[in-house]
Amino acid sequence: MLLEFQGVTKHYGGPAGQPPVPVLSDLSFQLAEGATMAIVGPSGSGKSTLLNLIGALDTPSTGSVRLDGRDLAQCNDAALAEIRNRTLGFIFQSHHLLPQLTLLENVLVPTLANRGPVDAAAFEARARKLLQRVGLEARLGHRPGQLSGGECQRVAVVRALINHPKLLLADEPTGALDQRNAEALAKLLLELNREEKVAVVLVTHWRELADRMGTVYELHEGRLRPARR
Repeated sequence: MLLEFQGVTKHYGGPAGQPPVPVLSDLSFQLAEGATMAIVGPSGSGKSTLLNLIGALDTPSTGSVRLDGRDLAQCNDAALAEIRNRTLGFIFQSHHLLPQLTLLENVLVPTLANRGPVDAAAFEARARKLLQRVGLEARLGHRPGQLSGGECQRVAVVRALINHPKLLLADEPTGALDQRNAEALAKLLLELNREEKVAVVLVTHWRELADRMGTVYELHEGRLRPARR
């Protein structure tokens, strides 16, 4: 199993003298390799907190999060950094591309740590192939300011895939796009899920996109439950 939550709770400290503020309560679920899952729920329900726990950016108050067979709570900072860089790929609502770099250079940023000359050539070849796959082969030397929002988000997807991750975490990836570009990105994510055999956990308010995922959960008052479809 790629991802396992077992009895996970999360709370944050309240004001002095006040009890902790609960965010997530007794979450247990599994995600197999190559599977897709959507998480829906109102603003403030804890979706981003849940995504941060999966992404090794936060730790549970109780319970365990296991990713690719490793208990994240037992990993030191160096191991967690490696997991975030190699096992996970992150896609956000904003593309977060570096404006001074070209498309190709932006895609290669996650590969800069711990690579040699042979790796560099292989990663560049993969970057070029993926950018061609998303229809941007003619824009490799362009900078983000010369692209549309939809094109920038496609570059962000390629950047998330460059290190061959096992799991993509997508936080409202279509939220800043118009309907046409949102539809195109949704289709692209599902195609890449199949082609790259990469699992996807998606947080979204767009129910139509959520319903395209293999499993849909609703987060409500800190608890996760299967959503009606």
